[in-house]
Amino acid sequence: MHDVDTTKYVIRANITAEGFVEKSDVVGAIFGQTEGLLGEELDLRDLQKSSRIGRIEVNVESKGGKSNGEILIPSGLDKVETTILAASLETIDRVGPCIANVEVEKIEDIRATKRKRITERAKQLMHEAVEKSIDSDTMVNEVKQAVRMEEITYYKGLPAGPNVESSDAILVVEGRADVLNLLKYGIKNTIAVEGTNISPVINKLSKRKTVTAFVDGDRGGDLILKELLQIADVDYIAATPEERSVEDMTYKEITKALHNKTPVEQQEYGKEKKEPEKELPRVIQRKKTKAATAKEEKETTPNPFKTHLEELEGTFKARLLDKEKKILKETTVRDLAKELKETTENANCVVFDGVITQRIVDIAKEKALEYVVGIKIGDVVKMPTSLKVLTSESA
Repeated sequence: MHDVDTTKYVIRANITAEGFVEKSDVVGAIFGQTEGLLGEELDLRDLQKSSRIGRIEVNVESKGGKSNGEILIPSGLDKVETTILAASLETIDRVGPCIANVEVEKIEDIRATKRKRITERAKQLMHEAVEKSIDSDTMVNEVKQAVRMEEITYYKGLPAGPNVESSDAILVVEGRADVLNLLKYGIKNTIAVEGTNISPVINKLSKRKTVTAFVDGDRGGDLILKELLQIADVDYIAATPEERSVEDMTYKEITKALHNKTPVEQQEYGKEKKEPEKELPRVIQRKKTKAATAKEEKETTPNPFKTHLEELEGTFKARLLDKEKKILKETTVRDLAKELKETTENANCVVFDGVITQRIVDIAKEKALEYVVGIKIGDVVKMPTSLKVLTSESA
């Protein structure tokens, strides 16, 4: 479009016409209605002859009895002259027999665009021209990194070591960087959850392997551990040093943490329980009593929730049921607490593919539910007498 050797600016304007017009009609209107308006020095025809104004481009479409388009005029004039010329376009009020309106959208500074492009290219050339020195330590680290990259695999979409499938025990960590660091020290039975919203793959693995959770000792690690305990069968928890990440732990720190791993029953969401030891028998006794009660129910009455549990297995979903055990609503385990709080339906039972927690029990009591049924019972201390809690084993 820019057929002017010294183009400095491009005038961009929009045109509308009340009727069908063509490109030639618009160009004719521009020359005809601006002729003599600005004097001889800014006459469009003379400016084009002297190559100070380029070829006028018009793109116009007609639809529904109206025409709309764009006008582009390259200018080699200075800024003041270009703006005067641009303003003169807005005096056009007819194109052929049609009423028309022209509005200048902007005046584009071509030189500014070129300067920006030059600057970006210069920075790129400067970056390419700077040679990075490589010392011996860097070379060694790069070789080690390359070896680790070759060893890391993906198990059903999740970053993992090569021995996850063949090993009887696995380590569950947070991210890909953790897997790489453990691979560096020869630990190859690791799989990463890649943040919250943990994949069902982890749950399936946990049902047939011994699982050790090995997450960072920070707030993010605590959140992931809480979710992991909700959806998977975790056997052990390996504690990391406070505010340290698995990805930057040393070999000595890693081996110490794994050696000192503790059974999940002795911890609460990844941290040791703070209650005095004298309270533990009371909690354990409550759990045993509930399990015994559930077992007695199983022996005396048929299980009304078996079908629902079987259908929900592995789905991480929950169902709200009425007194006739008919489904009122189905949701995810993640949203179960919220749905229970907000439900206004005549819910009598909740059945879900997850761990029964104190929070779920408390909400169920508040909503006057009769049954809470899950895969297993978590750390529930306060059990309402009005609520019947069953698991896949006890039910």
